Amino acid sequence: MNRPQDESTRIAVFQRKEVRRTLHNGEWWFVIADVVLALTDTADVKSYMRDMRRRDPELDKGWGNISHPLSFPTGGGPQSLACANTEGLFRLIQAISSPKAEPFRRWLAKVGYERVQEIEDPELATKRTRALYKAKGYSDDWIEKRMRSIAIRDELTDEWKQRGVKEQREFAILTAEISEATFGLTPSEYARFKQLKRENLRDHMTDLELIFSMLGEAATTEIARNRDAQGFPENKQAARAGGEVAGKARKDLERKSGRKVVTSENYLALTQGEKKKQRAAGASAKKRVRKK
Repeated sequence: MNRPQDESTRIAVFQRKEVRRTLHNGEWWFVIADVVLALTDTADVKSYMRDMRRRDPELDKGWGNISHPLSFPTGGGPQSLACANTEGLFRLIQAISSPKAEPFRRWLAKVGYERVQEIEDPELATKRTRALYKAKGYSDDWIEKRMRSIAIRDELTDEWKQRGVKEQREFAILTAEISEATFGLTPSEYARFKQLKRENLRDHMTDLELIFSMLGEAATTEIARNRDAQGFPENKQAARAGGEVAGKARKDLERKSGRKVVTSENYLALTQGEKKKQRAAGASAKKRVRKK
């Protein structure tokens, strides 16, 4: 089972239907069940896919080349889901009899074109990510931290690869080590604490949560380099040590500020709540002025 990095996991939207996708080996891979649901509105996706393969023997014969299991973060931890790249989805769509198929083909072509653009100019991917967060209501300051956290995570995973850590489950274990030492929670426990299901945990972190997450991963990279950690066991020790650096800093801040860093709230909910308070305060001030 291949495990893509959490930071490259995205939710795309087609005809108001969510389609999970992830970057793997430099290209987008889409969750097949989500695509089938978006195109058919079937009540039983698994049964529809079985019937579809039975109706199309050639599709069934080449299913192993189209469908690949990739791991996606969920509230209950990583889950393996059957995915297909753009080429595989075009073949899949041929077997789906639906008026929605043609606009989906155009949508896939647009996604493929954007990916080619991003390969030629990586800065475009960064700009699109910033624009997406901005459209969702995130502040510029938060977006800067989130983009920096993505860069730090990429640097860490590149370091792991160079030091003999295998992708898939080992990446998840090392990430859990850092998170548990930093926050006292593994990523899956953290997601449940925030009542998340399929959402990306870091997209729901507050400023401080992001900062300590970055500190834990940056410290892990530095420790792994200085120790010249090789292989999974040594990098696991480095991950625990890096997380402990951030964990000690978090506890020190909590002790001196009297406030917990880890919260069940997410950033947008907190900022929207603050905006409501500001609007209410402003309205109240106007009423007082009018009374005078």
